[in-house]
Amino acid sequence: MADATPERVPLAEIARQWGRLGCIGFGGPPAHIALLRKLVVDDRKWLGEQEFEDGIAAVNLLPGPASTQLYIYCAWRLRGAVGALLGGACFILPGLAVILVLASVFLAEHPPGWIAGAALGAGAAVPAVAAAAAMSLVPASWRRAGAARSPRARWIVYLLAGGASAGLVGPWLVLVLIGCGAIEVAVRARPPAQRAAGLVPLLTPAAVAAGGLAALVWVAVKVGALSFGGGFVIIPLMQHDAVVTYHWMTAGQFLTAVALGQVTPGPVVQTVAVVGYAAAGVGGGLLASLVAFAPSFCFVLGAGRHFDRLRRSARVQAFLAGAGPAAIGAIAGAAIPLILALAHLWQAGVLALAAGWLLGLRRGVVTAIVGAAAFGVLAYLAGGPV
Repeated sequence: MADATPERVPLAEIARQWGRLGCIGFGGPPAHIALLRKLVVDDRKWLGEQEFEDGIAAVNLLPGPASTQLYIYCAWRLRGAVGALLGGACFILPGLAVILVLASVFLAEHPPGWIAGAALGAGAAVPAVAAAAAMSLVPASWRRAGAARSPRARWIVYLLAGGASAGLVGPWLVLVLIGCGAIEVAVRARPPAQRAAGLVPLLTPAAVAAGGLAALVWVAVKVGALSFGGGFVIIPLMQHDAVVTYHWMTAGQFLTAVALGQVTPGPVVQTVAVVGYAAAGVGGGLLASLVAFAPSFCFVLGAGRHFDRLRRSARVQAFLAGAGPAAIGAIAGAAIPLILALAHLWQAGVLALAAGWLLGLRRGVVTAIVGAAAFGVLAYLAGGPV
């Protein structure tokens, strides 16, 4: 990729168009990318098809929310740093506003019965969403491992390690992801280990053991700067901290937070704002979102001109070959504690229906969660426990 040579697309137009996509961007990263491609490649022809595809390939090598990074990158290509900051903010802010309003309703101490039913219904679908997300990531990750027996064996080990870690090590899962990536780098580089593994202890968050805003910042950092393998890996990265370690929310409320992140427009990583809201109100939600998205801006502004080199880096490819399957395993493994968080028998029925919709019929996540919320309202109206 060449250095940024911004076209004279007016900043007001970037704000308008990126804000519009932030308002209508339901359906997660695939929908976000399709909307952006239609705008910048097909309709306006601001970027070429190959340049857009190169951008997708590059952001998929970065930790954090890839589709958000693609929006920032395309705005950077058009109007440099100012365009990147403006476009990224306009894409993120509509969904952030919506999800904070919904958080104030769904996380209220005594919500109306139908709201509670909708939250329980939507939350019941989340384990199926996690399983579907993990399954969708397997084919590409398996192809990355190659055809040789040894890399495929390591892929399986990394997958199992991530799955086990999701339930066993809680907030330290990020070290497992980094460790799996470092091991793969070491195996491919020979001699093994020392250089990559030596980075892991530097990431230990000793300062956040006491909780408070420092803990919230650390959770958001994990989501924005240390999450590999797709947006849904944020679930196991946040769940233990939010529910068990700091008691910011109940297990049921965490299910609701994940569901809200799926049905609101814009980045699905907005779930972190709901966790922040539960920890420290609106200010906590804004802080968590700011910290979670800041690395994406830094990655693009600091390294955008070097994305070609990043894509060609054997070490980066090796790291993702290890961290990727571990992240997939963590996403799948997170489904187990999410299932255990279901409180009522009728939620199991909703989960079964959602699993059939997502895994059997291969239908969309948004419709699954909205439908599950509707079943929750019906359960309340029928006298079911909420």
